[in-house]
Amino acid sequence: MGRKDSVWSLGDGQPPEDIDKQIETPPLSTLLIEKPQGGSITVGGDITFIAKVEAKDLLRKPTIKWFKGKWMDLASKTGKHLQLKESFDRFTKIHTFEMHIIKAKENYAGNYRCEVTYKDKFDSCSFDLEVKGVCSPTHQFTISTETCTGIKVILSQEDAGELDFSGLLKHREPKQEEAPEVDVWEILKNARPDEYEKIAFTYGITDLRGLLKRLKKTKKEEKKSEAFAKKLDPAYQVDKGGKIRLIVDMADPTVDLKWYKNGQEIRPTPKYIFEHKGTQRILVINNCQINDDAAYSVTAGEEKSTTELFVKELPIKIVKELEPVKTTVNERIELECEVSEEGAKVKWMKNGVEVPTGVRSRYRVKCEGTKHWLIIDDAIKEDTATYSLMATGGTTEARVQVDLKPLKILQDLQDITIKLGQPMKLHCEILPVNVPGRWYRNGQLIHHPASFISFCYGVESCTLHDAGDYTFVPEGYSQSLSAKVHIIDPPRVHLEALNAPDNTVTIVAGNKLRLEIPISGEPAPRVVWMKGERVSRTGIDVNVCVRVRAETFPDHTCLTIDVTEREDSGNYKIVLQNEAGEDTASVKVKVVDIPDAPGAPLVPVVGGDWCSMTWDPPYYDGGSPILGKHTLEACTYCLESCEQKERINKQNVCNLPGPPQCVRIEEVWGENVALDWTPPKDNGNAPITGYTIQKADKKTMEWYTCVEHYHRTCITIGELVVGNEYFFRIFSENMVGLSESATTTKDSAVIVKEGMHLKNPEYIDYDFTEAPKFTQPLINTFAIAGYNASLNCSVRANPRPKVIWMKNKITILDDPRYRMFSNQGVCTLEIRKPSPFDGGVYTCKAINELGEAQVDCKLEVKGQSM
Repeated sequence: MGRKDSVWSLGDGQPPEDIDKQIETPPLSTLLIEKPQGGSITVGGDITFIAKVEAKDLLRKPTIKWFKGKWMDLASKTGKHLQLKESFDRFTKIHTFEMHIIKAKENYAGNYRCEVTYKDKFDSCSFDLEVKGVCSPTHQFTISTETCTGIKVILSQEDAGELDFSGLLKHREPKQEEAPEVDVWEILKNARPDEYEKIAFTYGITDLRGLLKRLKKTKKEEKKSEAFAKKLDPAYQVDKGGKIRLIVDMADPTVDLKWYKNGQEIRPTPKYIFEHKGTQRILVINNCQINDDAAYSVTAGEEKSTTELFVKELPIKIVKELEPVKTTVNERIELECEVSEEGAKVKWMKNGVEVPTGVRSRYRVKCEGTKHWLIIDDAIKEDTATYSLMATGGTTEARVQVDLKPLKILQDLQDITIKLGQPMKLHCEILPVNVPGRWYRNGQLIHHPASFISFCYGVESCTLHDAGDYTFVPEGYSQSLSAKVHIIDPPRVHLEALNAPDNTVTIVAGNKLRLEIPISGEPAPRVVWMKGERVSRTGIDVNVCVRVRAETFPDHTCLTIDVTEREDSGNYKIVLQNEAGEDTASVKVKVVDIPDAPGAPLVPVVGGDWCSMTWDPPYYDGGSPILGKHTLEACTYCLESCEQKERINKQNVCNLPGPPQCVRIEEVWGENVALDWTPPKDNGNAPITGYTIQKADKKTMEWYTCVEHYHRTCITIGELVVGNEYFFRIFSENMVGLSESATTTKDSAVIVKEGMHLKNPEYIDYDFTEAPKFTQPLINTFAIAGYNASLNCSVRANPRPKVIWMKNKITILDDPRYRMFSNQGVCTLEIRKPSPFDGGVYTCKAINELGEAQVDCKLEVKGQSM
């Protein structure tokens, strides 16, 4: 039997298998802003038809189809005579679709149609092509839905794109102006069963099933042919490139025969050979090609015998398999395969997904004769996959593995030591040179540094924060490069914090002296206090006693003298040293005490009633200049009393200072309170040497000293009791002593207990991804010809898999006889009105990025008995 579906693969009328189904066409809209217009050309000329669609309101590209007549889709007929092109203007937002007909032939004339669809929108336009001076009136056919039984497109492998439309119709009598009345009942009685639906479609029979029941009860009388003893078989099939013999037996050997192909008489040629053997008349067709797939007939007088010849195109077989490739990044990859025929259409796949081969794609496809190549010029690691080539007669696949090139370290990172504020640069050299990488400091990823390239990290002005362990990790490699950056800062003494003129500190003998001097340096400098030749280091006394001690902290150094004496006066030198350098500074300490008595007085001149006296100044002036002296004159009558010595004392005029001004609470946090104030207006004619800070709980208002001899005007008091409320007061201090009164804060500081914070538990996200797995397999099925059949299975996978249906290991693509559904993991393949040729092994294959799975079943289609 011939292929029943091939007759209706293309045509002018609706296929008889779908006569009960109405065609659902979306309502027309105005998608086309420019429609193709009809035209005329001469034989061998070129013509272009243009359609334009505006895309301002469209989210994606619309779908366009070009047809000849009503059913012939021209998308699969492109070649050297027919080309379809499309383009998109990003500025005007217009899609342009073009159909080029090149070197037109006579049979290209006819009606064409352009259809555009986008979601629920639809637009269509028909136009005509006239090829001048080609068809004579005796060879013109009118394609009509009333008489046309179908159209077949005949394309040869050597002439892809050839549109042989004139030879698509079976030979029939020219249509009369007025069709005579016909008896459909007689036509059905004399017709073959496979022609019933075609006749019902042609003559508009609605109750075909009732007529067939009546026909079954009626005994059909067979008419005996007078010319033919045996007519042609209903259909013949031959492989492409093979030879076929069409044989009829003649009842009257003297009758002349004529052979026809698609209604055109066949003349003897090397391709078509006529043979006579007794009463047999034979038509031999050599080297059958796709264009020999047609309707053939032989006439003997008034009688005619017809048949159809189906040329079966041999499947494209794989001659040379793909070979596995293992390479490194940035290398060129060529996958080569050879098939059985030149110019064969094949499809390249990557992990089951078609490889994009557009202008901007990284993949290039090359074809020379029977050889096909897939080329990747600059391979990357993501190109690692399983590549396959699909042809109609088989599939070949190979694994491509792209690895990183071995890492070679030309220059490693070096440990560096750099001064604070100087430029810093880390540099390394590795091969391959174009490998990206990441920089880490102390295990933390560095984001957007000041100066950054793959193999170099730099900072224009480094800070202490830039010190640490640096690591460069090339992307994709387990190796890493490391170096240590050490930031050093020369030491420095900040004497400006003393607020003492000429760096001189004055204190009354017997009081406590505490010098706090801020220092800086990285690493922490070594501190040495010196007075004359005596040296005091951290934790070592200047003198043997414990009255004088030096202490060093991270940000300052302190010299403390518990009870000052006149011998403590002098210049104190601070020496700071670290690996970055050295710094020195001097502080002068002046201890004020009661001066010594002056020297013994002398009386060099004695007058009548007076005398003059002189004396030497005291050896120790008390640390301050002597403010005045007295001269004593005695009477002459009491010269003896001149021997009396009058003691002359030195007087220093100093008072107690006033209290500080504006004492306020700056900030309260945790168990700490920050205070600040301004110096007193009255310093008692002596520099302010320090402050005494006291605190009192609001409940008891008993004052306790927190800090004594504090030199700054701001302080942080810590270790306060949570829940208590505190007031603070501050005394001023100079060389004479503490101020008589203190300044108290207007507001109190409440130490609040901090609340507890709830830590939310962390939950680990569950990984629901899985490779495809069929939970319900396909089941072997029996179907009856002419009645729809369905194959069902269910699959579970995450992410959602791509489902592919195959028949006899050939992927089912764009075949209108099959409908595929997938809902909630249930996969369905519906076969519309199958014929025995639809039987075979069907496969459902599910693919996602984690893997693939497939199930098979066998479908057997039984013929329908009348």
